[in-house]
Amino acid sequence: MATKKLTEDASGLVEMAWDPITRIVGSLGIYTKIDFGKGKVADCHSTSSIFRGYSIFMKGKDPRDAHFITSRICGICGDNHATCSCYAQNMAYGVRPPALGEQIVNLGEAAEYMFDHNIFQENLVGVDFCEKMVAETNPGVLEQANRTEAPGAAAHGYKTIGDIMRSLNPFSGEFYREALQVSRYTREMFCLMEGRHVHPSTLYPGGVGTTATIQLFTDYYTRLMRYVEFMKRVVPMHDDLFDFFYEAMPGYEEVGRRRILLNCWGAFQDPEVCNFEYKDMTKWGRAMGVTPGVVVDGKLVTNDLVDINLGIRILLGHSFYDDWEDQEMFVTRDPLGNPVDRRHPWNQHTNPEPQKRDFDGNYSWVMSPRWFDGTDHLALDTGGGPLARLWSTALSGLVHTDHLDATGTSVKIHLPKTALEGPVDLEWKIPQWSNTLERDRARTYFQAYAAAAALDFIELALKDVRAGKTKTWETFEVPDEAIGCGFTEAVRGVLSHHMVIRGGKIANYHPYPPTPWNANPRDIYGTPGPYEDAVIDTPIFEENTRENFKGIDIMRSVRSFDPCLPCGVHMYLGKGKVLKKVHSPTQVTHADELF
Repeated sequence: MATKKLTEDASGLVEMAWDPITRIVGSLGIYTKIDFGKGKVADCHSTSSIFRGYSIFMKGKDPRDAHFITSRICGICGDNHATCSCYAQNMAYGVRPPALGEQIVNLGEAAEYMFDHNIFQENLVGVDFCEKMVAETNPGVLEQANRTEAPGAAAHGYKTIGDIMRSLNPFSGEFYREALQVSRYTREMFCLMEGRHVHPSTLYPGGVGTTATIQLFTDYYTRLMRYVEFMKRVVPMHDDLFDFFYEAMPGYEEVGRRRILLNCWGAFQDPEVCNFEYKDMTKWGRAMGVTPGVVVDGKLVTNDLVDINLGIRILLGHSFYDDWEDQEMFVTRDPLGNPVDRRHPWNQHTNPEPQKRDFDGNYSWVMSPRWFDGTDHLALDTGGGPLARLWSTALSGLVHTDHLDATGTSVKIHLPKTALEGPVDLEWKIPQWSNTLERDRARTYFQAYAAAAALDFIELALKDVRAGKTKTWETFEVPDEAIGCGFTEAVRGVLSHHMVIRGGKIANYHPYPPTPWNANPRDIYGTPGPYEDAVIDTPIFEENTRENFKGIDIMRSVRSFDPCLPCGVHMYLGKGKVLKKVHSPTQVTHADELF
């Protein structure tokens, strides 16, 4: 443990930073100033220190390679990028995949949600709520947890909240270890559909190269039913855990809370409706298995993918890029004749300008995506993915299947009888807040949602195979000039790919995954990005003194968005000098590494 020197002035702002917060590479840093006198975070900056440049080296490539290249953007959700790229290509090429091919893609994406949410929730986020962590940061809360009976004990098997926390201890916890096994067979489910995880080998524009057989879907189905049974324990377990935190620490709803500004681009295409033509995008967008939508202050602003598309704006903000104000406009009007803004991804140019990080100037390689509602550039967030997906789907009330029902105020999930358990009905209800605990809670419910959706998809797929409708791919030709856009949900939120083809080659290509929406810096109007906004004013409930401070409430807030998986989180603590003016951190010393 490093030695830390702190002033005794309780009103001083203490500079703290977590950098890197990573999944594979160290690209995310959170820099804060803590007011220990008031017990809250005074300021926050979100930074990204790595430049990728996919939008630059995609130019001039054969568009048919787009999904193979862009899947390498991410080593955990590369299939989401490949899927979204194929959607954009389908539109550009004017090709409609066979129904069975689309259901195979849906089954692959459902498996990805089940896999990724499971491993993040139980093996990474879960550590923030495990016995060892709570013992170090809130020993009084752990004592209360050990005395508190779990209301859902009959469903999940843990007598007290303390028992749930012990089950989440890294490597020694029973549930932690079980979740690792679940992650293995959910990846197998994905590979059955698309050949390889996470860079699919049988996914193409026009459909898939997977050979559809009864045996293939049976192998998927047997694993899916194991997952369904697993979720019958997982949902009540997490409900008990998160409800306890509200009870044990009154006011915890303010941790990671921000204004309800959520975006969802929809997921799971309905092959009976979706033809990938832009002119019909409103219709097939609303037919998706997860309904797209923009939710502001708890109300649905739109679920029209055309409106959603046209409202996207990419602002420079405090990023390390030069403007493209005087550069070429690739698309001035969409296929319906609507004007397309210069700040839209179809017209974006990427002009990197490396420079020293300056929190009073530019400090991140992430630009500031915003959604323009006609008046304001809204700093939407994905709620970590599931919160926005469930909220948008619930409000629209358009999803009604054998296993899912969107009611307008909730989403009902029906899990059928499994080997050891009878049928279970779950209901995710629209919460009062968009905060840390509700983002985490929604993740568990969406795991069940994805499993229920997969049950619907596999029944439709088996029906086609039994009827002899086994075609999974449709031929196409690459046009000399075209534009395309794909919209879906990556695991942690909205994902769009915008492509312009000229001379049969890619002239412009811009993927926008969820992390730029969540991790962006302040924009040109001074509006903080969602990570920054959620952390600023977050109250500190940790019981440790400043000398032993872990920053658990801050880290729970950031992790609730499901950022780059935090496998190497380091904390830095400033010397605690009193600041007359809040400005960028200057002098820091290395301190403890959290789990």
